[in-house]
Amino acid sequence: MAMEAGKLPTAGKPIRCRAAVSRKPGEPLVIEEVMVDPPMPHEVRIRIICTSLCHSDITFWKMKDPPGCFPRIFGHEAVGIVESIGENVDEVTEGDVVVPTFMSDCGECADCKSKKSNLCSKLPFKVSPWMPRYETSRFKDLNGEVLYHFLFVSSFIEYTVVDVAHLTKIDPAIPPNRACLIGCGVSTGVGAAWRTANVEAGSTVAIFGLGSIGLAVAEGARLCGAARIIGVDTNPDKFEIGKKFGVTDFVNAGNCDNKALSQVINEMTGGGAGLASLVHEAYACCRKGWGKTVVLGVDRPGSQLTFSSFDVLHSGKSLMGSLFGGLKAKSDIPILLRRYADKELRLDEFVTHEVGFEDINKAFELLIEGKCLRCVIWMGK
Repeated sequence: MAMEAGKLPTAGKPIRCRAAVSRKPGEPLVIEEVMVDPPMPHEVRIRIICTSLCHSDITFWKMKDPPGCFPRIFGHEAVGIVESIGENVDEVTEGDVVVPTFMSDCGECADCKSKKSNLCSKLPFKVSPWMPRYETSRFKDLNGEVLYHFLFVSSFIEYTVVDVAHLTKIDPAIPPNRACLIGCGVSTGVGAAWRTANVEAGSTVAIFGLGSIGLAVAEGARLCGAARIIGVDTNPDKFEIGKKFGVTDFVNAGNCDNKALSQVINEMTGGGAGLASLVHEAYACCRKGWGKTVVLGVDRPGSQLTFSSFDVLHSGKSLMGSLFGGLKAKSDIPILLRRYADKELRLDEFVTHEVGFEDINKAFELLIEGKCLRCVIWMGK
Protein backbone atom coordinates (compact mmCIF):
# COMPACT_ATOMS: atom_id res chain seq x y z
CA MET A 1 0.00 0.00 0.00
CA ALA A 2 1.41 3.40 -0.96
CA MET A 3 2.21 5.75 1.92
CA GLU A 4 0.11 8.94 2.11
CA ALA A 5 1.89 11.92 0.55
CA GLY A 6 4.11 13.74 3.04
CA LYS A 7 3.66 11.16 5.81
CA LEU A 8 6.69 9.44 7.28
CA PRO A 9 6.61 5.71 8.14
CA THR A 10 6.87 6.69 11.82
CA ALA A 11 3.54 8.59 11.75
CA GLY A 12 0.98 7.22 14.19
CA LYS A 13 3.54 5.01 15.96
CA PRO A 14 5.71 5.51 19.05
CA ILE A 15 9.28 6.64 18.29
CA ARG A 16 12.31 5.41 20.22
CA CYS A 17 14.94 8.14 20.52
CA ARG A 18 17.50 9.77 22.82
CA ALA A 19 16.58 12.21 25.57
CA ALA A 20 18.55 14.02 28.27
CA VAL A 21 16.51 13.03 31.32
CA SER A 22 16.66 14.84 34.65
CA ARG A 23 16.24 12.07 37.23
CA LYS A 24 16.99 14.00 40.44
CA PRO A 25 17.06 17.74 41.27
CA GLY A 26 20.41 19.38 40.59
CA GLU A 27 22.07 16.19 39.28
CA PRO A 28 23.59 15.89 35.78
CA LEU A 29 21.14 14.93 33.03
CA VAL A 30 21.28 11.33 31.82
CA ILE A 31 21.18 10.65 28.08
CA GLU A 32 19.03 7.57 27.59
CA GLU A 33 16.67 5.93 25.09
CA VAL A 34 13.00 6.80 25.63
CA MET A 35 9.66 6.26 23.89
CA VAL A 36 7.69 9.20 22.44
CA ASP A 37 4.00 8.59 21.73
CA PRO A 38 2.33 9.84 18.55
CA PRO A 39 0.45 13.14 18.80
CA MET A 40 -3.16 13.25 20.08
CA PRO A 41 -5.74 15.58 18.44
CA HIS A 42 -4.46 19.21 18.27
CA GLU A 43 -0.90 17.98 18.86
CA VAL A 44 2.23 17.83 16.69
CA ARG A 45 5.33 15.63 16.98
CA ILE A 46 8.50 17.43 15.98
CA ARG A 47 12.12 16.46 15.44
CA ILE A 48 14.32 18.90 17.35
CA ILE A 49 17.16 20.40 15.29
CA CYS A 50 18.71 22.39 18.10
CA THR A 51 17.77 23.81 21.47
CA SER A 52 19.26 26.37 23.86
CA LEU A 53 19.53 26.45 27.63
CA CYS A 54 17.59 29.10 29.58
CA HIS A 55 17.92 30.04 33.27
CA SER A 56 14.34 28.85 33.83
CA ASP A 57 15.50 25.31 32.98
CA ILE A 58 18.16 25.59 35.70
CA THR A 59 15.73 27.09 38.24
CA PHE A 60 13.31 24.16 37.92
CA TRP A 61 16.11 21.58 37.56
CA LYS A 62 17.32 22.61 41.04
CA MET A 63 13.81 22.70 42.55
CA LYS A 64 13.21 19.93 45.10
CA ASP A 65 9.58 20.87 45.93
CA PRO A 66 6.53 21.35 43.65
CA PRO A 67 6.23 22.61 40.96
CA GLY A 68 9.57 20.81 40.64
CA CYS A 69 9.00 17.13 39.69
CA PHE A 70 11.13 14.28 38.41
CA PRO A 71 11.97 12.42 36.20
CA ARG A 72 11.54 15.23 33.71
CA ILE A 73 12.66 16.29 30.24
CA PHE A 74 13.64 19.95 30.38
CA GLY A 75 14.27 22.44 27.56
CA HIS A 76 11.92 25.06 26.12
CA GLU A 77 13.92 27.15 23.61
CA ALA A 78 14.13 25.18 20.39
CA VAL A 79 13.50 24.83 16.70
CA GLY A 80 12.31 21.66 14.99
CA ILE A 81 10.75 20.04 11.93
CA VAL A 82 7.23 18.62 11.99
CA GLU A 83 7.42 14.80 11.81
CA SER A 84 3.68 14.06 12.14
CA ILE A 85 0.43 15.74 13.14
CA GLY A 86 -2.58 14.66 15.15
CA GLU A 87 -6.21 15.16 14.15
CA ASN A 88 -7.63 18.72 13.93
CA VAL A 89 -4.25 20.23 13.04
CA ASP A 90 -4.33 22.42 9.95
CA GLU A 91 -1.83 25.21 10.75
CA VAL A 92 1.26 23.09 10.11
CA THR A 93 2.09 20.01 8.09
CA GLU A 94 4.88 17.45 7.86
CA GLY A 95 8.23 19.08 7.02
CA ASP A 96 7.37 22.57 8.32
CA VAL A 97 10.00 24.32 10.45
CA VAL A 98 8.52 25.42 13.77
CA VAL A 99 9.41 27.16 17.03
CA PRO A 100 7.61 25.87 20.14
CA THR A 101 6.74 28.34 22.93
CA PHE A 102 5.75 27.93 26.57
CA MET A 103 2.91 30.43 26.00
CA SER A 104 -0.07 29.31 23.97
CA ASP A 105 -1.70 31.37 21.23
CA CYS A 106 -4.98 29.56 20.49
CA GLY A 107 -6.41 32.35 18.31
CA GLU A 108 -9.93 31.63 19.61
CA CYS A 109 -10.32 32.95 23.19
CA ALA A 110 -11.07 36.56 24.15
CA ASP A 111 -7.45 37.17 25.17
CA CYS A 112 -5.90 35.74 22.02
CA LYS A 113 -8.34 37.77 19.89
CA SER A 114 -7.53 40.98 21.81
CA LYS A 115 -4.52 43.19 21.08
CA LYS A 116 -4.31 43.96 24.81
CA SER A 117 -3.30 40.52 26.11
CA ASN A 118 -1.09 37.55 25.30
CA LEU A 119 -2.43 35.48 28.23
CA CYS A 120 -4.46 32.76 26.50
CA SER A 121 -7.44 31.82 28.65
CA LYS A 122 -8.24 28.59 26.78
CA LEU A 123 -4.83 27.03 27.53
CA PRO A 124 -3.53 29.22 30.38
CA PHE A 125 0.15 29.28 31.34
CA LYS A 126 1.15 27.06 34.24
CA VAL A 127 4.21 25.04 35.21
CA SER A 128 2.60 21.71 34.43
CA PRO A 129 4.21 18.26 34.06
CA TRP A 130 1.67 17.35 31.35
CA MET A 131 0.45 18.22 27.88
CA PRO A 132 -1.94 21.21 28.10
CA ARG A 133 -5.23 19.70 26.84
CA TYR A 134 -5.13 16.20 28.26
CA GLU A 135 -3.05 16.39 31.47
CA THR A 136 -1.06 13.35 30.33
CA SER A 137 2.53 12.71 29.20
CA ARG A 138 3.77 11.58 25.78
CA PHE A 139 7.08 10.28 27.20
CA LYS A 140 8.07 7.01 28.89
CA ASP A 141 11.43 5.47 29.64
CA LEU A 142 12.25 1.94 28.46
CA ASN A 143 10.89 0.54 31.75
CA GLY A 144 7.50 2.13 31.03
CA GLU A 145 7.89 4.86 33.68
CA VAL A 146 6.24 8.18 32.79
CA LEU A 147 8.63 11.09 32.15
CA TYR A 148 7.24 14.56 32.87
CA HIS A 149 6.98 17.45 30.42
CA PHE A 150 8.36 20.95 31.03
CA LEU A 151 6.59 24.19 30.06
CA PHE A 152 4.64 22.36 27.31
CA VAL A 153 7.84 22.06 25.20
CA SER A 154 10.47 19.58 26.55
CA SER A 155 13.18 20.05 23.92
CA PHE A 156 16.13 18.14 25.45
CA ILE A 157 15.07 15.17 23.34
CA GLU A 158 15.33 14.19 19.67
CA TYR A 159 11.52 14.09 19.19
CA THR A 160 8.93 15.92 21.29
CA VAL A 161 5.16 16.44 21.17
CA VAL A 162 3.77 19.98 21.38
CA ASP A 163 0.20 21.32 21.25
CA VAL A 164 -0.41 23.25 18.02
CA ALA A 165 -1.42 26.33 20.07
CA HIS A 166 2.20 26.36 21.32
CA LEU A 167 3.79 26.17 17.84
CA THR A 168 4.71 28.89 15.37
CA LYS A 169 5.68 28.08 11.78
CA ILE A 170 8.78 30.02 10.70
CA ASP A 171 10.80 30.78 7.57
CA PRO A 172 13.10 27.75 7.02
CA ALA A 173 15.86 30.08 5.76
CA ILE A 174 16.50 31.39 9.31
CA PRO A 175 19.54 29.55 10.80
CA PRO A 176 18.24 27.12 13.46
CA ASN A 177 20.86 28.19 16.02
CA ARG A 178 19.35 31.69 15.88
CA ALA A 179 15.67 30.76 15.48
CA CYS A 180 15.71 28.70 18.70
CA LEU A 181 16.53 31.82 20.77
CA ILE A 182 13.13 33.29 19.91
CA GLY A 183 11.34 30.55 21.87
CA CYS A 184 11.78 32.28 25.23
CA GLY A 185 14.58 34.55 26.48
CA VAL A 186 15.25 36.96 23.63
CA SER A 187 11.54 37.30 22.86
CA THR A 188 10.74 37.93 26.53
CA GLY A 189 13.29 40.74 26.80
CA VAL A 190 12.73 42.38 23.42
CA GLY A 191 8.96 42.06 23.83
CA ALA A 192 9.03 43.61 27.31
CA ALA A 193 10.50 46.81 25.84
CA TRP A 194 8.58 46.75 22.54
CA ARG A 195 5.14 45.42 23.50
CA THR A 196 4.74 45.67 27.30
CA ALA A 197 6.57 48.92 28.15
CA ASN A 198 6.02 50.37 24.67
CA VAL A 199 9.33 52.24 25.01
CA GLU A 200 9.15 55.60 23.26
CA ALA A 201 11.89 57.04 21.05
CA GLY A 202 14.12 59.39 23.05
CA SER A 203 13.19 57.89 26.43
CA THR A 204 15.40 56.57 29.25
CA VAL A 205 15.31 52.90 30.26
CA ALA A 206 16.96 51.32 33.30
CA ILE A 207 17.49 47.55 33.29
CA PHE A 208 18.13 45.70 36.55
CA GLY A 209 20.22 42.61 35.77
CA LEU A 210 22.20 42.19 32.54
CA GLY A 211 21.82 38.48 31.95
CA SER A 212 20.44 37.26 28.64
CA ILE A 213 16.95 38.63 29.29
CA GLY A 214 18.23 42.00 30.53
CA LEU A 215 20.41 42.31 27.43
CA ALA A 216 17.41 41.40 25.28
CA VAL A 217 15.46 44.21 27.00
CA ALA A 218 18.33 46.55 26.04
CA GLU A 219 18.16 45.31 22.46
CA GLY A 220 14.39 45.90 22.43
CA ALA A 221 14.83 49.39 23.89
CA ARG A 222 17.51 50.13 21.27
CA LEU A 223 15.17 49.01 18.49
CA CYS A 224 12.48 51.31 19.94
CA GLY A 225 14.88 54.29 19.81
CA ALA A 226 15.56 54.80 23.54
CA ALA A 227 18.08 57.63 23.98
CA ARG A 228 19.58 56.31 27.19
CA ILE A 229 19.78 52.69 28.37
CA ILE A 230 21.16 52.26 31.89
CA GLY A 231 22.34 48.78 32.81
CA VAL A 232 22.45 47.80 36.48
CA ASP A 233 24.43 44.73 37.55
CA THR A 234 26.90 43.58 40.22
CA ASN A 235 29.34 42.36 37.53
CA PRO A 236 31.20 45.26 35.84
CA ASP A 237 32.18 42.96 32.93
CA LYS A 238 28.52 43.10 31.88
CA PHE A 239 28.92 46.74 30.75
CA GLU A 240 31.26 45.81 27.88
CA ILE A 241 28.85 43.05 26.81
CA GLY A 242 25.88 45.42 27.26
CA LYS A 243 27.35 48.01 24.89
CA LYS A 244 26.80 45.56 22.00
CA PHE A 245 23.07 45.67 22.76
CA GLY A 246 22.74 49.44 23.20
CA VAL A 247 23.53 49.93 26.92
CA THR A 248 24.82 53.52 27.23
CA ASP A 249 25.44 53.78 31.00
CA PHE A 250 26.36 51.27 33.71
CA VAL A 251 25.65 51.22 37.44
CA ASN A 252 27.55 48.72 39.58
CA ALA A 253 24.89 47.66 42.06
CA GLY A 254 27.55 46.42 44.49
CA ASN A 255 29.39 49.74 44.58
CA CYS A 256 26.92 52.58 45.21
CA ASP A 257 28.68 54.31 48.18
CA ASN A 258 25.93 53.42 50.66
CA LYS A 259 23.26 55.02 48.45
CA ALA A 260 20.17 53.11 47.40
CA LEU A 261 20.26 52.05 43.74
CA SER A 262 17.13 54.10 43.13
CA GLN A 263 18.85 57.22 44.50
CA VAL A 264 21.85 56.74 42.18
CA ILE A 265 19.59 56.33 39.14
CA ASN A 266 17.34 59.24 40.13
CA GLU A 267 20.43 61.46 40.39
CA MET A 268 21.70 60.25 36.99
CA THR A 269 18.41 60.87 35.23
CA GLY A 270 17.05 63.92 37.02
CA GLY A 271 13.83 62.28 38.14
CA GLY A 272 13.98 58.62 37.20
CA ALA A 273 14.06 56.17 34.35
CA GLY A 274 11.28 54.64 32.49
CA LEU A 275 14.08 40.26 42.70
CA ALA A 276 11.49 41.29 45.20
CA SER A 277 13.92 43.87 46.63
CA LEU A 278 15.02 44.60 43.06
CA VAL A 279 11.41 45.31 42.05
CA HIS A 280 11.18 47.83 44.91
CA GLU A 281 14.38 49.56 43.78
CA ALA A 282 13.16 49.61 40.17
CA TYR A 283 9.78 51.04 41.18
CA ALA A 284 11.47 53.66 43.40
CA CYS A 285 13.58 54.99 40.51
CA CYS A 286 10.75 54.87 38.02
CA ARG A 287 9.71 58.37 36.90
CA LYS A 288 6.62 59.90 38.53
CA GLY A 289 3.65 60.53 36.25
CA TRP A 290 4.44 58.24 33.37
CA GLY A 291 7.14 55.77 34.43
CA LYS A 292 6.60 52.03 34.00
CA THR A 293 8.25 49.20 35.93
CA VAL A 294 8.05 45.90 34.06
CA VAL A 295 8.88 42.67 35.93
CA LEU A 296 10.13 39.61 33.99
CA GLY A 297 11.40 36.14 34.76
CA VAL A 298 10.93 33.58 37.52
CA ASP A 299 10.78 34.27 41.27
CA ARG A 300 10.81 31.90 44.24
CA PRO A 301 7.41 30.33 44.93
CA GLY A 302 5.59 32.37 47.59
CA SER A 303 7.63 35.59 47.13
CA GLN A 304 5.71 38.72 48.14
CA LEU A 305 5.88 42.38 47.10
CA THR A 306 4.89 45.17 49.50
CA PHE A 307 4.41 48.83 48.57
CA SER A 308 3.45 51.87 50.60
CA SER A 309 -0.08 52.99 49.85
CA PHE A 310 1.13 56.61 49.78
CA ASP A 311 3.64 55.86 46.97
CA VAL A 312 1.05 54.05 44.89
CA LEU A 313 -1.58 56.77 45.35
CA HIS A 314 0.67 59.77 44.76
CA SER A 315 3.26 58.75 42.17
CA GLY A 316 1.11 57.93 39.11
CA LYS A 317 3.57 55.16 38.16
CA SER A 318 2.77 51.72 36.71
CA LEU A 319 4.03 48.34 37.89
CA MET A 320 3.29 45.42 35.58
CA GLY A 321 4.29 41.84 35.04
CA SER A 322 5.13 40.53 31.59
CA LEU A 323 5.00 36.89 30.49
CA PHE A 324 6.86 36.19 27.25
CA GLY A 325 7.35 39.96 26.87
CA GLY A 326 3.67 40.46 26.08
CA LEU A 327 4.22 38.83 22.69
CA LYS A 328 1.65 36.84 20.76
CA ALA A 329 3.78 34.01 19.42
CA LYS A 330 2.09 33.32 16.08
CA SER A 331 2.07 36.95 14.92
CA ASP A 332 5.11 38.44 16.72
CA ILE A 333 7.74 35.68 16.28
CA PRO A 334 7.67 36.01 12.45
CA ILE A 335 8.08 39.81 12.85
CA LEU A 336 11.14 39.39 15.11
CA LEU A 337 12.72 36.83 12.78
CA ARG A 338 12.08 39.10 9.79
CA ARG A 339 13.82 41.93 11.68
CA TYR A 340 16.75 39.57 12.28
CA ALA A 341 16.88 38.65 8.59
CA ASP A 342 16.83 42.39 7.78
CA LYS A 343 19.84 42.89 10.12
CA GLU A 344 17.86 45.05 12.56
CA LEU A 345 17.49 42.64 15.51
CA ARG A 346 20.74 41.26 16.92
CA LEU A 347 20.62 37.55 17.69
CA ASP A 348 24.15 36.40 16.79
CA GLU A 349 25.69 38.12 19.83
CA PHE A 350 23.52 36.13 22.27
CA VAL A 351 25.06 32.79 21.21
CA THR A 352 28.37 32.49 23.07
CA HIS A 353 28.74 28.69 22.99
CA GLU A 354 27.53 25.70 20.96
CA VAL A 355 27.77 22.01 21.97
CA GLY A 356 26.58 18.62 20.78
CA PHE A 357 23.69 16.86 22.54
CA GLU A 358 26.00 14.47 24.38
CA ASP A 359 27.69 17.51 26.04
CA ILE A 360 24.44 19.03 27.34
CA ASN A 361 25.72 19.03 30.94
CA LYS A 362 28.57 21.30 29.80
CA ALA A 363 25.90 23.86 28.80
CA PHE A 364 24.51 23.74 32.35
CA GLU A 365 28.01 24.30 33.80
CA LEU A 366 28.67 27.29 31.52
CA LEU A 367 25.38 29.01 32.38
CA ILE A 368 25.68 28.35 36.13
CA GLU A 369 29.24 29.74 36.14
CA GLY A 370 28.02 32.86 34.34
CA LYS A 371 30.34 32.17 31.42
CA CYS A 372 27.74 32.26 28.68
CA LEU A 373 24.63 34.07 27.51
CA ARG A 374 23.12 31.31 25.41
CA CYS A 375 24.59 27.90 24.68
CA VAL A 376 23.03 26.19 21.67
CA ILE A 377 22.77 22.41 21.89
CA TRP A 378 22.76 20.64 18.51
CA MET A 379 20.93 17.32 18.23
CA GLY A 380 22.75 15.96 15.20
CA LYS A 381 26.28 17.30 15.60
